[in-house]
Amino acid sequence: MLAENLSTGWHGNLSLIYAKRAGTTQLIHNQNQAPLKVQRPFYPEGPAVCHSIILHTAGGIVRGDHLSSDFHLQPDAHALITTAAAGKIYRSNEKTARQNIQMHLEAGAYLEWLPQESIVFNGAIYRQDLRVELDLKASWLGWEITRFGRSARGEQFLQGNWRSHTEIWQQGQPLWIDRQQLTGGEEMFNSPHGLAGQPVVGTLAWVGQPATPEIVEKARLLWQTAEHQGEAGVSRLTAGLLCRYRGQSTSEVRNWFTDVWQLLRPCFLGRSSRPPRVWQN
Repeated sequence: MLAENLSTGWHGNLSLIYAKRAGTTQLIHNQNQAPLKVQRPFYPEGPAVCHSIILHTAGGIVRGDHLSSDFHLQPDAHALITTAAAGKIYRSNEKTARQNIQMHLEAGAYLEWLPQESIVFNGAIYRQDLRVELDLKASWLGWEITRFGRSARGEQFLQGNWRSHTEIWQQGQPLWIDRQQLTGGEEMFNSPHGLAGQPVVGTLAWVGQPATPEIVEKARLLWQTAEHQGEAGVSRLTAGLLCRYRGQSTSEVRNWFTDVWQLLRPCFLGRSSRPPRVWQN
């Protein structure tokens, strides 16, 4: 079985359904196929918010892998989903590895999709498609942090291809569509229109309610009032807020994104936040 998976790739899936019952968000359905699984629910913030940690038991994504995840939040449920460790996307040898993520949030539901960073090895060929369907009064916050090449070893992303497509829809109308693609090479790595010599990029999006100019300015100030080496920007979406980062440090971007997340929580939900304990490992 292991030899077969190495040659053809894993075809794993994960399906989770959350429901709010008696004031507690519960994970009422959990179906998985290796290498994806989820740990038991945690409630570090109390019963209203269910924290879930996704495990990738194979240790990384390789050529031919096709992973599918489906997350469904019933009315007024509130879940935070993260990953147990940084994701690794290995060299693909001309065969694409794919990940498809579908999310459906019913009325009043709120999902925080906060995976740990991904490391894209030189030579990887990878595509991720993420689609979120929001019902009225539902909200979504998600981030994506990517390091191109194992830069601690001096590796750059000089071969391969990375694509990340994200779409947020509400009742048949697009709220935010983001299509990113990078083809490995010296020109792309060094171009100011590519990575500009910076191996780490990050995107944070809050979608579901309009963000005021004051919220946008506060998010900018969170970046400007601290010492940073990278570049960052904040802009308003039609129904939300968008943050971008390009730099050298995954800890730098994650700290800023965490600050923005902790800014948005009380503004839109009237509730403070507590980072998942797995981030401290």
